[in-house]
Amino acid sequence: MKTEKLSVPGATLYYEVRGSGPVLLLICGGIYDAEGFAGLADELAAERTVVTYDRRGNSRSALTGPPAQLIVEEQADDAYRILGAVGVTEDEPADVFGNSSGATIALELATRHPEMLRTVVAHEPPVFELLPDLEHWRAVMGQVAEAYRDGGVGPALETFRTAMDMHGDDNAQGTPPSPEFAARMGGNLETFVASEIPPLGAYVPDLDRLRSLPVRVVPAVGSASAGEPPNRAGLELAARLEKTAEVFPGGHGGFGDAAPFARRLREVLG
Repeated sequence: MKTEKLSVPGATLYYEVRGSGPVLLLICGGIYDAEGFAGLADELAAERTVVTYDRRGNSRSALTGPPAQLIVEEQADDAYRILGAVGVTEDEPADVFGNSSGATIALELATRHPEMLRTVVAHEPPVFELLPDLEHWRAVMGQVAEAYRDGGVGPALETFRTAMDMHGDDNAQGTPPSPEFAARMGGNLETFVASEIPPLGAYVPDLDRLRSLPVRVVPAVGSASAGEPPNRAGLELAARLEKTAEVFPGGHGGFGDAAPFARRLREVLG
């Protein structure tokens, strides 16, 4: 594995490169960083150049300016710049897999930079603005912001977790996080609550553009997370794009059990 850093406007991005072959970019979500995809990347590196990275303001990708809302468009441009740094071109485009808020970023990446992409797999993107109960989710985002203003990270995170009520990965198998990874995730909590939840919660994908792109956009959901908000959002995205959502093993974080998840991702990428 090779590690690199890339200077971009407002941040320095840490990224990792494994393997050789066509490029596959994995975009993590939430408080995760590149290490969260290590098992999946190792599984796929025999046939792919697999790129993982820490999103700006998280873990080893430090901001070079003052803290700010981490808007989806900016995050998509970060992913685009990393693709360029590893040699992706219009003649040799990349595949992208994004999970959770990483899937939201992948959708915006396709919208903004389709020339660099072949297939985008959006696994359980929390695009709650597409759901019939969108007013409920707008209220939840407001409650999270209020809890953060009044009490900080702990109350805000508890408000968010209670509203999400996600248990599909409760019995999941996988490699426990290293102490260093666990510490970095803990350090990412404030960025997630204060700077990422508000813009991500308000994001509305450009469905007309996604339908018209030459990029193959693949909505995906977990087999164990039926009824959970991101799963519902993934199914709604598929319906709006007039597609059938691909089903992956496990729940929202099913990639933690890397081998079966990698097999399914190979099938979907075709």
